[in-house]
Amino acid sequence: MPFNIFTRSYWSSRRKKSAVKDEPVKTLHPGRNVVIRSPGRAGKNQNSSSFGGMGERELQLRLELLVEPMLSASQGVFEPAQALVDFSLADQERFLASVDKLSQTSPELAYYFCHQAVPGLKRIDEGDWDNWIDHLLMLNTSRGLNASIDCMQTLDAYIESITAAPSAVSFDEISRVLESIITGLNGRILKLEPGDDLYTDTETIHLPETISTFNERDKNFALYKLIAVHQWAQTWFGTWRADVENLTVNFEDKQRAIELFHCLETIRLDANIKRELPGIGRILAEFNSLHSAEDLPDAWLGAVKELSKTDATAHDSARLLYQLYDLDYMPDSTLYQGIINPALTRQTMETRIEEDRENLKNELAQLQKDINENAESPADNEPTESKRFEVREIEDDEMPDGVHYELELDGETVNPPENVQQLLDSIQQDLGQIPEDYLEPEEEGIQPPGSGDENEEEINLRALDGEVFIYDEWDHSRQKYRKDWCHVREISVDGKPSDFVANTLEKHRKILKHLHRTFEALREEDRRIHKQPYGEDIDLDALIASYADLVNGDEVNQNLFIKQRKIDRNIAVMFMIDMSASTAGWINEMEREALVLLCESLETLGDRYAIYGFSGLTHKRCDLYKIKDFEETYAAPVKNRIANIRPQDYTRMGAAIRHLSKLLSQVEAKTKILITLSDGRPDDRDGYRGIYGIEDTRRALVEAKFLGIHPFCITIDDEAMDYLQHMYGPVNFTIVDQVDKLPYKVSDIYRKITA
Repeated sequence: MPFNIFTRSYWSSRRKKSAVKDEPVKTLHPGRNVVIRSPGRAGKNQNSSSFGGMGERELQLRLELLVEPMLSASQGVFEPAQALVDFSLADQERFLASVDKLSQTSPELAYYFCHQAVPGLKRIDEGDWDNWIDHLLMLNTSRGLNASIDCMQTLDAYIESITAAPSAVSFDEISRVLESIITGLNGRILKLEPGDDLYTDTETIHLPETISTFNERDKNFALYKLIAVHQWAQTWFGTWRADVENLTVNFEDKQRAIELFHCLETIRLDANIKRELPGIGRILAEFNSLHSAEDLPDAWLGAVKELSKTDATAHDSARLLYQLYDLDYMPDSTLYQGIINPALTRQTMETRIEEDRENLKNELAQLQKDINENAESPADNEPTESKRFEVREIEDDEMPDGVHYELELDGETVNPPENVQQLLDSIQQDLGQIPEDYLEPEEEGIQPPGSGDENEEEINLRALDGEVFIYDEWDHSRQKYRKDWCHVREISVDGKPSDFVANTLEKHRKILKHLHRTFEALREEDRRIHKQPYGEDIDLDALIASYADLVNGDEVNQNLFIKQRKIDRNIAVMFMIDMSASTAGWINEMEREALVLLCESLETLGDRYAIYGFSGLTHKRCDLYKIKDFEETYAAPVKNRIANIRPQDYTRMGAAIRHLSKLLSQVEAKTKILITLSDGRPDDRDGYRGIYGIEDTRRALVEAKFLGIHPFCITIDDEAMDYLQHMYGPVNFTIVDQVDKLPYKVSDIYRKITA
């Protein structure tokens, strides 16, 4: 029988054997207005602690009170209660207090803690116990329930980490600093993620969760920075311009060849870092750089000298690999170089390079069109085919190749928009040049849906999903719209049956009762207007205040009545739910739970509402997923769609806002509200990010306001203050600082918005 499972048959057998009759036991939890009726199923009271603590029965009842939402015929807390009997009263109380603390955030986390954490009482000092609990809460918030459970199950690793404290540095506490450092460096934006392996696929840098290598915290902090910068250097200084996978395939020991190439590249990258980033270079010198090694074989000393030259490239490392492979020697890896994964990196790069190529062609077609439209004279407006884009090399010491590329059209310099320049820089970073065929604009620019050359996947999707809606997109760099740019499709969400809604209602039944009462009160509040000159009832508060004024000799207020007035809540609300890939895992689960609680609350209130998810993949595929329209009832089909909401692609917000604003504007309602639930800022792979994405989203929101729609945003991005105030205004957004609070917050936020 599993440790944390109570089977029905086992439960029944214990009840039969118990000497205690199955009579309800009424227990009131201190500090809570909660009464639990629990059968006497814990056995006899003789199961008391050997150390003067609580007995098995009392422990079980107290645990049941704390994790009550998680209890069922198959899930109980009898076994943790049994285990706790062997501890002192102080340890028992400490454990119960921790369960109480965890249950206030997540009853599910508290339940698993009961079953996993009892051994920790023997192994974690009392002084470190609270830190452990805080650590579990932090993991649950930032990375989800499974991460917290893993921490409980790998207690040895946690104990080892705290023995290194206070010198240890964790990813969570340093990630913001590292993001600032990497963002400040040149090149494409790189994401940072914690993991078991240390590497980069050229889009994400994977870093250790904790570094406790040194007894000095400053050194561990410095090592973190060096690791991140070294991985960035691979992408900036062209490590992956060498085809490492094909380069090493013919060696007898392919893995040794990969490691040898990595070692050679580390030497070259170290030299570049020292030249370009002297501050980081000084840190590097403290961590066993191969540059300072004097005991290397002569062949390796020569390799170090050659790879330290300013003009050394990854192809030099490849050439030296063949020379050094047969030597029975390989230097030890440095603390900061990690590993390389050629197969994964190649896949990532091939996808990005092809996307950049197509996006650049499309952007150049649009740029060429704009130039022709703005031509000052007919003579300047030559036929499109007679003009060609070219690039000219300009010396630039800040670029890894010593040059940057200036765009020209028919020999005249063109100042490209920001997104075009980003594409040019990205291509140069990957390939070291801008191939000529990349500069040939897509013929006739962007084709409308159903015409031109489209890949088979797009054609099939469109055939299946029907009509495509076309919308403009605001280009802030040009200060004009891109006409007919975004192709929006409405897609139906899979509605296969699921128990998700039922499980969510069971999990959150306490908060649901509270929400029902709150929303019922909100409905009633609309009907009672206080401090009126006449009405159906006396306003006692106003009467008391008037009497006080009379006694004090002040002017007496005559508005002493409550008027019953039926106010029609003529409200229509559109919920726009982020279904981008970044919502995978914990965030997706919390979004769905929040929607369930919200729908249950709105059914009580009676407001009209619709729910659409949004994602997409470039401007050609801006997808909207219909979960519930205004005419549908909150029944099984809608519930199943909510249960089957899954992360998709990117976060192209402008097109989604425009389409949903159009749908909302067609609804007859006095008040129309568009509420966005998202985990981050606008982002798509065809340059729709940064200022471009933010400005288009802002313009779409302005357009919505012209239609009489009130936009509001709920986000879990704790850096959202940087851009949401600009997009939505100072009061039209809110930040939920913890993901697991989302289900509880959304309904409360809605109540405040519409009150």
